[in-house]
Amino acid sequence: MLNYKILDKTSTETLHKTFLDAFSDYQVKIDLPYWKFMQMLQRRGYVPEVSIGAFKNEVLVGFVLNGFRKWNGKSTVYDLGTGVIGEYRRQGITSNMLLAIKELLKDKQVEQYLLEVIKSNTSAVQLYKKQGFQIQREFACFQLDKNKCNLITTHKVEHVDSINLKQLTEFLDFAPSWQNSIDSISAIPEAFLYSIVRVDDTIVGFGIIDKKTGDIPQIAVNKDFRGNGIARSIMTDMIKNTESFKISALNVDDQSKSTKDFFLKLGFEYSVGQYEMLLRI
Repeated sequence: MLNYKILDKTSTETLHKTFLDAFSDYQVKIDLPYWKFMQMLQRRGYVPEVSIGAFKNEVLVGFVLNGFRKWNGKSTVYDLGTGVIGEYRRQGITSNMLLAIKELLKDKQVEQYLLEVIKSNTSAVQLYKKQGFQIQREFACFQLDKNKCNLITTHKVEHVDSINLKQLTEFLDFAPSWQNSIDSISAIPEAFLYSIVRVDDTIVGFGIIDKKTGDIPQIAVNKDFRGNGIARSIMTDMIKNTESFKISALNVDDQSKSTKDFFLKLGFEYSVGQYEMLLRI
């Protein structure tokens, strides 16, 4: 007999262990030591009171970890990780957890539930569709081996302690996904390097990279200053200043051909596609 309950009394050490067990055979290799797991929870706004676990004799065997914020002006819960350990799959556990969450969100008057799912994971996509989720956007994810890139600097790049991203949103070609949003960056500001290029003391391009993991949540250039190497210079600087040998750009909007072409020209390789899906409560 399985019990389903919120995760407010479950330690992050337990969550981490079960997370690794559940994703040990995932189609994308998960490299997630405890410090990185904790950073993920913080960045994506983890709230145990809106997260659900499946327990067998008090042992956690499945989970839906959720964040909670305003998203596009609406109170929104975001699925930052759903998994069931191998021996308990195909028993309807994920469906039961999602049903429990939907009831929980109704009680808390949450307006919508957001998630991302790998496009090729057809069973998960179908499960979410059955639960009422609808596809909002398609994302492309890219990776680069730091040792194989040959980047060039043509502009002076500065480092700053922080950036007022709200003032620079007009530089972006698409709205960032949840994990790349201003709120997610602001949740762990010290984790990132902020690289900028100025013209006449005005910022015309910026990039943000995780100093340890090499993840790039945002990079953008003022539309009036594109095509002359500013973005490439920023990228070169960011790559030089991260510890990671793997550089990643996740959740690039599939409609933004210019952004996708930019990464491909720099030597990034397409790694996987995702759907952004939304359920209105």
